[in-house]
Amino acid sequence: MEPTDDTRLLKTIAAAPQLRTPDETEALLDSMPLGELASMWCALQRVSRRDQIGSIWAIKVYFDHLPHRKPQAALDLVLDVLKTEADKPTVMQLNDKFLLALFYAHGKEMMARVEQEAAHNDRLRWLLGGVHVGPDDPLMSRIASLADREAWHADHLAQRTPREPLDCANMSVAELARAWVEQYSRSERDQDDNLFAIMDFERDLREDDPDRMIDLILEILKIESNPVLLSLLAAGPLEDVISVGTIDRIEREARADARFRDLLGGVWYYRAPDDLKARLDALIGESRW
Repeated sequence: MEPTDDTRLLKTIAAAPQLRTPDETEALLDSMPLGELASMWCALQRVSRRDQIGSIWAIKVYFDHLPHRKPQAALDLVLDVLKTEADKPTVMQLNDKFLLALFYAHGKEMMARVEQEAAHNDRLRWLLGGVHVGPDDPLMSRIASLADREAWHADHLAQRTPREPLDCANMSVAELARAWVEQYSRSERDQDDNLFAIMDFERDLREDDPDRMIDLILEILKIESNPVLLSLLAAGPLEDVISVGTIDRIEREARADARFRDLLGGVWYYRAPDDLKARLDALIGESRW
């Protein structure tokens, strides 16, 4: 099979020396031609969350900071992606990743140029349809006068609606574990309302059935070893379910399962009551991440 442009580009990123500091990343990427930088951004939107490590993560952070650090360059990138990228779900990421940050951080200085560009750019007017900077912000009326909200909202609804909605309440723990891994592995570009269904169900379990929440965490540990996903599991479901009411079981599971005990090392509990904190300290020891 012939490798795709995305595959070639991401292999190049992965093969690059580890970028140890933001300054190193900025020096590398600031010197790249705009077209190459836009292609790299598009490719990164299609990388699963589980693969966002090392140099790929460093470059992702670079793009997150670009609208704050170099707003004009960020808008240049937006316009280039709008001109060259055909994949609509990828292009839609420009809204959250660039335009919202640009308007929040540099709205007044950027608005005139945005208006000028939007006057002859249908795709930019479509993209502006998803921008909300607050009803009292004076920029909102100027954005609204440009934006094609109807087209944006139709596409956004289509992108967020899953083909097969999850019925979490009627799924076994094993099925929930597989669904959790699948949903949390996806890139932001590929996420839909099934992720929010999982998140809502996690909250319900935590509040109404914490033992089943712990069952789910243990089941996920049976099928998943990716460090990115395990960090999400530790900082989310596990951290949230730990309480005075669950610590007895947490201790039992940690003593019986080394991987569960290791997962506790990714939990932050500095605000926990002193007695709960002491028991967690005794379990985790020096194994905190």
